Amino acid sequence: MAHPQQLEALTKAFSSGLGVDEKSLISILGKSHPQHRTTLRKSSPHLFIEDERSFERWDDHRINLLRHEFARFENAVVLWAMHPWERDARFVYEALRLGPQSYGVIVEIACTRSSEQLLGARKAYHSLYDHSIEEDVATHITGSERKLLVALMSAYRYEGPKVREDAAKSEAKLIANAIENGEKKNPIEDDELIRILTTRSKPHLKAIYKHYKEVSGRSINEDLDAADLILKETVECLCTPHPYFSKVVDEAMRKESDHNTKKALTRVIVSRADVDMKEIKEEYNSLYGVPLTQKIEDNANGNYKDFLLSLITRDEL
Repeated sequence: MAHPQQLEALTKAFSSGLGVDEKSLISILGKSHPQHRTTLRKSSPHLFIEDERSFERWDDHRINLLRHEFARFENAVVLWAMHPWERDARFVYEALRLGPQSYGVIVEIACTRSSEQLLGARKAYHSLYDHSIEEDVATHITGSERKLLVALMSAYRYEGPKVREDAAKSEAKLIANAIENGEKKNPIEDDELIRILTTRSKPHLKAIYKHYKEVSGRSINEDLDAADLILKETVECLCTPHPYFSKVVDEAMRKESDHNTKKALTRVIVSRADVDMKEIKEEYNSLYGVPLTQKIEDNANGNYKDFLLSLITRDEL
């Protein structure tokens, strides 16, 4: 009969939400006898169902979850090896087909990439799918967020350091008025707000973010809490990207998160490892009081965990 500690190790290896413990599966399950596996099935009602025909069968839902978990390491490696332009193009393509719950991925890519990187993603999209990102966004998205998302994906922002403080102050007031009048008109449909968010440089937008608090006494993030989520994520990605990424990876590691939310852990770490992972780690530690490496160590498993940790510690080598 299988040792209780082995059963516990196997159950943990099968039950995790981020990757699987391949070493345990190989060392224990690979050497197991038929009786050992029978004991595992009978001792794991959350994995197996007692069939009326007197055998224990896999829970179909659990099989689907396991397939996703086995694929996490493979997906992370494939995405890491991929050209960043192609990677972003594929992220946008998938997000459009998953529907409104994934439109935040489009915002993330449009707002946290440089002008050249975003242009590269648009070029890759042409090559992969024989039409433009803008065309696909306009076709698939029919809600109030369409105009904003098309304009964000079309942007090619000035990336120099110059900021016109008088214009930033004036536009902070325009945004405050648009949000204040949100009951009359959804801010995400305000043409001036869209113009500002989709054409101004990121240093200019950060100046607006600062002046907004002077104008209203609150941050834009606070005032957008009850407003459109896409608009809130746009402001976060443009003005406070490191807190945004920290929040996304933390949500991805919560046990109750769904499959698509958990996928964000791979997306963020793979896409930011060469860019600003040091700043994201510092922000995560500041926000949640625990190092990101420790959080991943505690919540991920197997080769997937090891690969993520290797990516986020590259700046320490």
